[in-house]
Amino acid sequence: MSYLMKGYKCHSPMMCKVAGSLFKVGTLKNTLGANEQQFKSSRASSQLSSGKANSYNYIIVGAGSAGCVLANRLTEDPQSSVLLLEAGPKDTLLGSKRLLWKIHMPAALTYNLCDEKYNWHYHTTAQRHLDERVMYWPRGRVWGGSSSLNAMVYIRGHAEDYNRWARQGAPGWDYQHCLPYFKKAQTHELGPDRYRGGDGPLHVSRGKTNHPLHRAFLEAAQQAGYPFTDDMNGYQQEGFGWMDMTIHQGQRWSTASAYLRPAISRPNFSVAEKTLVTKILFQGTKCIGVEYVKNGQRKKVFANKEVILSGGAINSPQLLMLSGIGNADDLKKLGIPVVCHLPGVGQNLQDHLEVYVQHKCTKPITLYSAQKPLNMVRIGLEWLWKFTGEGATAHLESGGFIRSEPGVPHPDIQFHFLPSQVIDHGRVASTMEAFQVHVGPMRSTSVGWLKLKSSDPSEHPIIEPNYLSTERDIWEFRQCVKLTREIFAQKAFERFRGPEIQPGNHVQSDKEIDAFIRQKADSAYHPSCTCKMGQPSDSTAVVDPQTKVIGVENLRVVDASIMPSIVTGNLNAPTIMIAEKAADIIKGLPSLQEKNVPVYKPKTLETQR
Repeated sequence: MSYLMKGYKCHSPMMCKVAGSLFKVGTLKNTLGANEQQFKSSRASSQLSSGKANSYNYIIVGAGSAGCVLANRLTEDPQSSVLLLEAGPKDTLLGSKRLLWKIHMPAALTYNLCDEKYNWHYHTTAQRHLDERVMYWPRGRVWGGSSSLNAMVYIRGHAEDYNRWARQGAPGWDYQHCLPYFKKAQTHELGPDRYRGGDGPLHVSRGKTNHPLHRAFLEAAQQAGYPFTDDMNGYQQEGFGWMDMTIHQGQRWSTASAYLRPAISRPNFSVAEKTLVTKILFQGTKCIGVEYVKNGQRKKVFANKEVILSGGAINSPQLLMLSGIGNADDLKKLGIPVVCHLPGVGQNLQDHLEVYVQHKCTKPITLYSAQKPLNMVRIGLEWLWKFTGEGATAHLESGGFIRSEPGVPHPDIQFHFLPSQVIDHGRVASTMEAFQVHVGPMRSTSVGWLKLKSSDPSEHPIIEPNYLSTERDIWEFRQCVKLTREIFAQKAFERFRGPEIQPGNHVQSDKEIDAFIRQKADSAYHPSCTCKMGQPSDSTAVVDPQTKVIGVENLRVVDASIMPSIVTGNLNAPTIMIAEKAADIIKGLPSLQEKNVPVYKPKTLETQR
């Protein structure tokens, strides 16, 4: 997903030079004002290095979307000491967000999607049903994790996703027990209501551009017979409307901004960056701490209450397996001593796949001109100075959810509309005025797995998503293309619609559409479900509904990996909710609950719309 500040890597020496001189004038105050925060973080690092603080109540592995939330909530109790360990660097430079504009400027998001400095840069196996393509999976390796890399789309999923979790073995995780934690996390700029939060740390806003192509997309969807929804995170997900985004005052609002920085001065909180956890330490089956590598030195640190893994859907199962928790046969082959045979670790891998349907635009109103060097400099300078302008949005400001066919009870296809063209994850610059929609199925039946390649913690695991391995998934994708074409054919697009770039007018038959999907479908970057939450009697479950790892003591997993099944939408908001809810569980507090909150249901399932 790449828009304004891309096609340019840091090919823009002029941008960097101009930005540099602006920094000297405009960010000195910012930089100096951050000294206390810098000292706090470096103090934690030096304590780790010297071994002075060798024991904490809680150790959290991973300062990403879940880890930052947990660190903040657990340190609200001044009696609880917490250590947060992150493999990547900070998301600021000399305490300044402006100096790391590549992270904090919303329109610059693809710089870090393609930069190994802040990114694990994973790749899958060659995909048998996608013309043997190896798929690129960026994952955050920085304060804020993937919330510092993502497209800032705030989507909660459908109420029925959480009711399904409860049926799948996670009681207490149904919608009435999850909605209050979405609200607890959130401050929505439109104010609180029955569905939105009004005083949480996570700021959520709507787009400000009011771009004519976004308006045309919403009008065309209604002309095609779909409803308009004024809040796809509220009463009615189904339909098309304006997207919520984790952008605040023109800046990316990651969990590092929302949760980590406000907590960092607490005396009971320590955080260390560039610290790779290589192993969980056990006495028998009791977790007692972790081993980590920092500055080339291997050290140990201990937890007298719990270790909590929040590394995400790849790193958390990888660390469990490296530590002897997983399929015993696989671990023995790699010479890893088995602590607990838990065959579900790394299994049940689920992701969203999507394609881009693209059209040339007949009017010069797309983001194409904004990607030209001088305009990029102008946009960048405005953002650096005031956090406003075209740099202050990710431009994914409209979208929608629909059902693929009659009989489907709630939406299973998602759309993100963009008034620009994306090529190869944004690594290739657009060459024309164009617009596109990202479209893909939400509950694919293809399920994959990940396994260790070796016992070396620095080696990436084998990732096998097993995309498009069922006939149902192939049919759903075909529907995605056909239903998108129908929307783009509506009268609202007449003024703007040029020739179809992708798939192209030559792609018409089911066979041709299927071939296009195999050639062009790509990950929406939503890996999940690899440490599935369920009942201890379920041999595929990894954690119980209290987020405790089954079969061992004092170890939890709290991140997107514990989802029993993938939700209908983007994963950042649900991951933050999971961490908010888990924090109450860890503190021993009763779950928040809101009963009988109304949720839209179609009047009939006999029609598709």
